Amino acid sequence: MKRIITVTPNPAVDLSYHVAGIRPGASHRVTAPLSRAGGKGLNVARVAHQLGHRVLALAPYGGGPGAEFAAELEASGVPHTLVPVAGPTRRSIALVDTVGGETSIFNEEGNPLGSSEWQALAAVVVDALSAQGEDAPGVLAASGSLPPGAPADFYPALVRLAHDAGIPAIVDTSGPGILAAAEAGADLLKPNHHELEEATGEADLAAGAWRLIGLGAKTVLVSAGAEGMLAFNHATPDGYWRARLPEALSGNPTGAGDAAVAAAATVLADGGTDTRQLLRRATAWSAAAVLMPAAGEISPRYAELEEQLIISWEDNR
Repeated sequence: MKRIITVTPNPAVDLSYHVAGIRPGASHRVTAPLSRAGGKGLNVARVAHQLGHRVLALAPYGGGPGAEFAAELEASGVPHTLVPVAGPTRRSIALVDTVGGETSIFNEEGNPLGSSEWQALAAVVVDALSAQGEDAPGVLAASGSLPPGAPADFYPALVRLAHDAGIPAIVDTSGPGILAAAEAGADLLKPNHHELEEATGEADLAAGAWRLIGLGAKTVLVSAGAEGMLAFNHATPDGYWRARLPEALSGNPTGAGDAAVAAAATVLADGGTDTRQLLRRATAWSAAAVLMPAAGEISPRYAELEEQLIISWEDNR
């Protein structure tokens, strides 16, 4: 399999606290958090790397938190190239309520990058996409929010770079960025149902997904909570596929979407084009991520969960 290139323009030091019950306004005693180099693209790379796929994670880093970020990423063994920047890497805090079964996330906004720093990040992307031999890329997966002041065309530019290199591009972001990526012809977009409605203004999931495809996206995967995951493809405008488990899983859903992107990336990097295959793997890996304490890893039960999936075809009606 060719290499999966991930780009995380707004990475974070992820801190995960596990709390036995959260009471608003009260004090809580907690153990030291699990600290990891995170951000959606880093989580994608971690999951794919865990399952034995070849990856290269690209991201900026800076300041004291950035040093912690770089040290943990180096220790993880995930292949990476980091771009030093002046602003400190942001932090993301997940409070996992082990009693209530809910996770609350607090994301810092991130610090702006200078024009030369954006150029340096673009340069490492170009280098990764131009690699040959065993380092040749098979897919580009760009994920997450953008820091303040980011170029409006950052994600569309990555889609174009991937296509110039002859490989597919996955984009997992929200807001106007997902519309811009669709217009650029992204091969796969991965919103959840809230992000899809926010970006398209469509309360109906199918209508929102078809709007993205109408703008130019090839495939749209939508995470819909208890309703499972939906897969829309431009080649089958008469309907779409849905995958779900017989029963919902309880756990930490923080990295479920990133695991789905990792699954899709492994299919596309291997030249896969079957929407059902992509949907099955993405749904199983997403579910397996819920069973883990932190984002960026999935449970060994992913194959078992894939066997349990209920797959259905739904007409556009």
